[in-house]
Amino acid sequence: MKKKKNELVEAIVEGLQDKKGRDIVVADLTGITDAVCRYFVICSGGSPQQVQALAHSVGDTCREKVAAKPLAVSGLNNAFWVAMDFADVIVHIFLPEHRSFYDIEHLWADADLQSIPNLD
Repeated sequence: MKKKKNELVEAIVEGLQDKKGRDIVVADLTGITDAVCRYFVICSGGSPQQVQALAHSVGDTCREKVAAKPLAVSGLNNAFWVAMDFADVIVHIFLPEHRSFYDIEHLWADADLQSIPNLD
Protein backbone atom coordinates (compact mmCIF):
# COMPACT_ATOMS: atom_id res chain seq x y z
CA MET A 1 0.00 0.00 0.00
CA LYS A 2 2.89 2.38 0.74
CA LYS A 3 4.05 2.08 -2.91
CA LYS A 4 0.61 3.25 -4.10
CA LYS A 5 0.80 6.29 -1.79
CA ASN A 6 4.28 7.15 -3.05
CA GLU A 7 2.99 6.93 -6.61
CA LEU A 8 0.18 9.33 -5.70
CA VAL A 9 2.63 11.78 -4.10
CA GLU A 10 4.87 11.54 -7.19
CA ALA A 11 1.89 12.23 -9.48
CA ILE A 12 0.89 15.23 -7.34
CA VAL A 13 4.43 16.64 -7.50
CA GLU A 14 4.51 16.08 -11.26
CA GLY A 15 1.21 17.95 -11.67
CA LEU A 16 2.55 20.86 -9.61
CA GLN A 17 5.83 20.99 -11.51
CA ASP A 18 4.00 20.86 -14.84
CA LYS A 19 2.44 24.27 -14.09
CA LYS A 20 5.61 25.72 -12.50
CA GLY A 21 4.58 25.33 -8.87
CA ARG A 22 7.23 26.81 -6.56
CA ASP A 23 8.81 25.71 -3.29
CA ILE A 24 7.15 22.28 -3.18
CA VAL A 25 7.47 20.49 0.17
CA VAL A 26 6.35 16.93 0.90
CA ALA A 27 5.67 16.39 4.61
CA ASP A 28 5.76 12.70 5.49
CA LEU A 29 3.43 12.23 8.46
CA THR A 30 3.47 8.42 8.42
CA GLY A 31 5.38 8.24 11.71
CA ILE A 32 2.92 10.50 13.54
CA THR A 33 0.10 8.55 15.16
CA ASP A 34 -2.55 11.29 15.37
CA ALA A 35 -1.93 12.88 11.96
CA VAL A 36 -4.98 13.66 9.82
CA CYS A 37 -3.33 12.04 6.79
CA ARG A 38 -0.10 10.30 5.74
CA TYR A 39 1.33 13.13 3.60
CA PHE A 40 0.94 16.85 3.05
CA VAL A 41 2.15 18.25 -0.26
CA ILE A 42 2.56 22.03 -0.07
CA CYS A 43 3.23 24.40 -2.96
CA SER A 44 3.17 28.09 -3.88
CA GLY A 45 1.65 29.70 -6.94
CA GLY A 46 2.35 33.27 -8.05
CA SER A 47 -1.24 34.39 -8.67
CA PRO A 48 -4.81 33.17 -8.05
CA GLN A 49 -4.93 32.04 -11.68
CA GLN A 50 -1.77 29.97 -11.24
CA VAL A 51 -3.09 28.48 -7.99
CA GLN A 52 -6.21 27.35 -9.90
CA ALA A 53 -4.10 26.00 -12.78
CA LEU A 54 -1.91 24.07 -10.33
CA ALA A 55 -4.97 22.49 -8.71
CA HIS A 56 -6.43 21.48 -12.08
CA SER A 57 -3.07 20.07 -13.16
CA VAL A 58 -2.80 17.97 -9.99
CA GLY A 59 -6.30 16.59 -10.55
CA ASP A 60 -5.62 15.78 -14.22
CA THR A 61 -2.20 14.23 -13.57
CA CYS A 62 -3.47 12.06 -10.72
CA ARG A 63 -6.37 10.78 -12.81
CA GLU A 64 -4.06 9.96 -15.73
CA LYS A 65 -1.09 8.50 -13.82
CA VAL A 66 -2.60 6.69 -10.82
CA ALA A 67 -6.37 6.69 -11.46
CA ALA A 68 -7.00 8.82 -8.37
CA LYS A 69 -9.17 11.86 -7.92
CA PRO A 70 -9.60 14.11 -4.90
CA LEU A 71 -12.45 13.40 -2.51
CA ALA A 72 -12.87 17.14 -2.00
CA VAL A 73 -11.36 20.40 -3.25
CA SER A 74 -11.89 23.71 -1.52
CA GLY A 75 -10.71 27.24 -2.09
CA LEU A 76 -10.84 27.33 -5.90
CA ASN A 77 -13.13 30.40 -5.94
CA ASN A 78 -10.77 32.73 -4.06
CA ALA A 79 -7.65 30.74 -4.99
CA PHE A 80 -5.36 32.09 -2.28
CA TRP A 81 -5.32 28.64 -0.60
CA VAL A 82 -6.63 25.55 -2.35
CA ALA A 83 -6.81 22.30 -0.40
CA MET A 84 -7.22 18.99 -2.23
CA ASP A 85 -8.12 15.93 -0.15
CA PHE A 86 -6.95 12.58 -1.54
CA ALA A 87 -7.70 10.86 1.84
CA ASP A 88 -4.15 9.81 2.80
CA VAL A 89 -2.59 12.79 0.98
CA ILE A 90 -3.69 16.41 1.33
CA VAL A 91 -2.40 18.99 -1.14
CA HIS A 92 -2.15 22.66 -0.13
CA ILE A 93 -1.56 25.25 -2.86
CA PHE A 94 -1.01 28.79 -1.58
CA LEU A 95 -0.27 32.29 -2.67
CA PRO A 96 3.12 33.04 -1.04
CA GLU A 97 1.82 35.53 1.55
CA HIS A 98 -0.86 33.09 2.76
CA ARG A 99 1.63 30.23 2.88
CA SER A 100 3.95 32.34 5.06
CA PHE A 101 1.08 33.34 7.34
CA TYR A 102 -0.28 29.81 7.92
CA ASP A 103 3.14 28.08 7.83
CA ILE A 104 1.50 24.65 7.83
CA GLU A 105 4.64 22.72 6.93
CA HIS A 106 5.92 23.50 10.43
CA LEU A 107 2.74 22.58 12.32
CA TRP A 108 3.96 18.99 12.50
CA ALA A 109 7.37 19.28 14.18
CA ASP A 110 7.97 15.52 13.91
CA ALA A 111 7.22 15.34 10.18
CA ASP A 112 9.94 14.42 7.71
CA LEU A 113 10.04 17.38 5.28
CA GLN A 114 11.38 16.92 1.77
CA SER A 115 11.92 20.04 -0.36
CA ILE A 116 11.51 19.48 -4.09
CA PRO A 117 13.81 21.68 -6.21
CA ASN A 118 12.09 24.30 -8.37
CA LEU A 119 12.15 23.62 -12.09
CA ASP A 120 13.41 26.76 -13.80
